Amino acid sequence: MVRKAAKQIKNEGNGGDEIAGVHLTHPDRVLYADQGITKRELALYYKAIANWILPHVENRPITLLRCPEGYGKACFYQRHTRDVVHGAIHSISIRDGKASAAYLYIDSLSGLIALVQMGVLEIHTWGSRKDRLERPDRLIFDLDPDPSLPWRRLKEAGETLRSLLSDLGLKAFVKTTGGKGLHIVVPIAPKQDWEFAKDFSKSIAERMVQMMPDRYIATMSKARRAGKIFIDYLRNARTASAVCAYSPRASSDAPVSMPVHWRELTEDVRAKFTLRNVAEHLARRAQDPWADYDQARVSLSKAMLRRL
Repeated sequence: MVRKAAKQIKNEGNGGDEIAGVHLTHPDRVLYADQGITKRELALYYKAIANWILPHVENRPITLLRCPEGYGKACFYQRHTRDVVHGAIHSISIRDGKASAAYLYIDSLSGLIALVQMGVLEIHTWGSRKDRLERPDRLIFDLDPDPSLPWRRLKEAGETLRSLLSDLGLKAFVKTTGGKGLHIVVPIAPKQDWEFAKDFSKSIAERMVQMMPDRYIATMSKARRAGKIFIDYLRNARTASAVCAYSPRASSDAPVSMPVHWRELTEDVRAKFTLRNVAEHLARRAQDPWADYDQARVSLSKAMLRRL
C-alpha cells in the first residue's frame, strides 16, 4: 500500500524526503486538499506503480499540468523548456512550425519523482516515441459524453467502436480518463505518418456518426453535442497529447486514468480509481488488462479504410 510505504521513506532533514534519488522539498505540502494527499504521497504512488506506468510514458514527449501549490490553486500547462529542469527530466529538440522547441520526456522512476517535485499533477503523452517521432505507435479516441447521458450509453459507444476496429483487424484497449469519458486506445506499428494516422482516426469517427447520427458527433461544435457522445479523434495529430495511463488528474477526488478490462465496464468505473486505491487494485489483479498491448500492434493501411 502506498500509505504504508510512506513510513519506510527515510527523512533527509531540511523538511524534505529523498525518493528514487530525487530530493523532495516541502514533502508535506497538500496537493489535493479534499483528500489530504501530499506531495510525498503522490511520489510514493509513482514508486508503487512505476512498473505499470513507465511503459506508457517513457521516451515520449510529454505535456505537463503543473499545480505547484496543489489542485485548486494556480495551475498551468508546460510542454517546452528553456532550462535544465532536473537531471532525470530530459529534453529533445522538435520542429514545431518554422522553429524548433525543446520538449520534455522522462525514462525512469526518478523522472516521475522529479515531475512531482515540479508540482506536476497530470502527465499527457504524445502518440509517438522520441526515436520515431514522425511515426505514431497508437491511435486514441476520446469518448466525451454529454453529462446528461447515462453510463449505459457510454459503454455501448465503447463497445461499438471496439467492434468497428476489430472488423478492420485492430485490437482496442480501454481506460478511464479520470473524468467523464473513456479512452479507446489502439496500438499500431509505427509505419505511417501523422497525417495518415489522423485521417484514419477521423474516418473511424465519421463512420461511427454515419452508423448512429442521433448518438454520436465527430465535430467540436458544443452547440450540437446535446444528448450525444463526441468522438474526439484530434488527439492523433502531431504535437497533440492525451493523459497517460495511470496518471492522476487535477480534480478534487484525485482520480486516475486507469486501464481496465472490457468486462469491467458492466459497472460505471469512471470514478472508481484514485491515487489512494490504484496500487491496491493493481496488487489484487490476476492479470494486466493490457498485457498483450505491444503484441497487438499491426500496420494501418489504405485497404482498411476502403473496408469502411
